[in-house]
Amino acid sequence: VILFHAGFDWFKGGYVGVDIFFVISGYLITTIIISEMTDGKFSIVNFYERRARRLLPALFFVMTACLPFAWLWLSPNDLKEFGQSLVAVSTFSSNILFWLQSGYFDTAAELKPLLHTWSLAVEEQYYIIFPVFLMLTWKLGIKWILILLTIAFFISIGIAQWGAYNSPPAAFYLLPTRGWELLIGVFAAIYLKYNVHIKSFYINQILSLVGFTMIMFSIIVFDKTTPFPSFYTLMPVTGTALII
Repeated sequence: VILFHAGFDWFKGGYVGVDIFFVISGYLITTIIISEMTDGKFSIVNFYERRARRLLPALFFVMTACLPFAWLWLSPNDLKEFGQSLVAVSTFSSNILFWLQSGYFDTAAELKPLLHTWSLAVEEQYYIIFPVFLMLTWKLGIKWILILLTIAFFISIGIAQWGAYNSPPAAFYLLPTRGWELLIGVFAAIYLKYNVHIKSFYINQILSLVGFTMIMFSIIVFDKTTPFPSFYTLMPVTGTALII
């Protein structure tokens, strides 16, 4: 992602780092939640407390560090938008604000100091909904949970594919078109929790290599003209799942 924003041609698809992040995040958090639920130890209050302790100190540090530079460098109008972004970041709604303001690849958007927080907002919105969903459906059993999540997955990726061509900024920034990427991580977590891992060393290495190749292909071949998120996004997120 850093090399993409720095303008390196070989990393013109480096923005897929965000999609990789969504899969890993979906996997890690789901592993924690279902392990605690299986043991009967899950507490939604403790879950949100851990998330806050992990995220907020670093987030508020970044916001504070941006203040003097924004004051010195930004025009009055840009400074006003920066103030709006501070509020949006604090309420995990910056993805909605940046969607309303501009597209991700606009020149003006590239200069927004807190633009990168949109993905954090998507993640946190998802984790407001997901634990509650699991709490409400846990007694139905993992089979029904998977059925419901699979339905949500296909709805989400369908909306993303449509939105990538008909409303690209909304498709890029908003949870309904990004949720399926997190769900791939969720599926990986559930699979590894309830199934025996693949024993073959060579099959594991081959799958990992295929996954890594899919990610590198996306980084090198994709660019600003690639509809995103869409079926194209299956390339890096499936690659990430294979590595997991």
